[in-house]
Amino acid sequence: MTDAPPALRSYRTGEWYAVLGEQVAVLVPPSERSRVAALWELVDQGADADEVLDALIAGGLRALPAFVLVDDTGDRVRVLLRGPARAGIDTHDGPVALDGADATTWVERVLSGVTAVRIDVDGHAPGAEDRRVDTGLLRVGRVDRPPYAEPVVAEEQVADEVVPVAVDTPARDPEPVVEPDVEPVVELEPEPAPAPRAEPAENLGLSLLDDPEPDDSELTEAIALPADVGSWGAPTVPPPPVPPAGWSGGDHDGATRHGGPGEDQLVRDQPGIPGQPPAPSITRPVAHLDFSHGESVEVDRVVLVGRAPEARRFTVTEQPRLVTVPSPHQEISSTHLEIRPGSGADHGSAVVTDLGSTNGTVLVQPGLPPEALQPGIAVQLLPGAVVDLGDGVTIRVSHPRP
Repeated sequence: MTDAPPALRSYRTGEWYAVLGEQVAVLVPPSERSRVAALWELVDQGADADEVLDALIAGGLRALPAFVLVDDTGDRVRVLLRGPARAGIDTHDGPVALDGADATTWVERVLSGVTAVRIDVDGHAPGAEDRRVDTGLLRVGRVDRPPYAEPVVAEEQVADEVVPVAVDTPARDPEPVVEPDVEPVVELEPEPAPAPRAEPAENLGLSLLDDPEPDDSELTEAIALPADVGSWGAPTVPPPPVPPAGWSGGDHDGATRHGGPGEDQLVRDQPGIPGQPPAPSITRPVAHLDFSHGESVEVDRVVLVGRAPEARRFTVTEQPRLVTVPSPHQEISSTHLEIRPGSGADHGSAVVTDLGSTNGTVLVQPGLPPEALQPGIAVQLLPGAVVDLGDGVTIRVSHPRP
């Protein structure tokens, strides 16, 4: 295997899993989540492209609907595609486009003189921002090497400024100045100003304002006010919310934020997840959570779990419990999931909701196959369930402790 410096890439978030090594990159669709950990271990240990390909097709091509494999040494690139995946490769001889959608096995090309590589797969997030990365395990919709840059639009050239040129002209004698005939001005004495007409005070609208204690009904008749303002003409503004006693406005653990008074995340119409009823007020926990890193939590309110969770959807009077979990490979999202007391048909139990995490959440209920949680959809937790956040972090659910 040829040693190559780490490739600086950019990516946009999407549905596919991408394992990015220094030289080898492999992308698989969401249906192949079970392969991702083994692929990452191979690539992270320096396996070459052929070893990774052997691992991909070990179970047969019928069990692998799609994949992308890139062996990138800089100037020379080998690309393999199968399924709904496309590659755009710029070379010194011109651009090359590859599409794996119609391939019976896979499409494979080896190109030299490569200056840029772009991989597009299904599930590309519209409007997503480009993020830079060298190696790692990510959820992507597109990968670029070198990092993608928006084309620079050249500014219109401003026409050269016209500089006036002095032209010599023959001097002419000045024309004589003719004094106009001016009639003498006759000063007239100013007419005396008419004396102001006296009117009753009640006919003067401003006289009402001179009264230090005006009557509201008289003022309303004298000045027409809009329907949405008070009697003095100022908009009616409700008082700001009062923060709870003991509020410090600081971070939970330096990286975990509760939010503070005045921050926009506290001014929300609905706490919790939009479309779901708020967690009911309960007097005792509905479940007990044991985290793989050693922490234990009772579910007596909303519990937010993540790499650095933030309580952005809650008011100052409905602060949830924040649990920060380790994520050495940054696979766990900042605010990854929510566990809270259920309501309605789920009352008396805990429910879990994935909050749109990057790498997803897998739930294993007793006697049921593993289930990938759909973002924003609450699922009731049974005692004995295990919630897998990835990066080696799991949560075991049990009955509340007495």
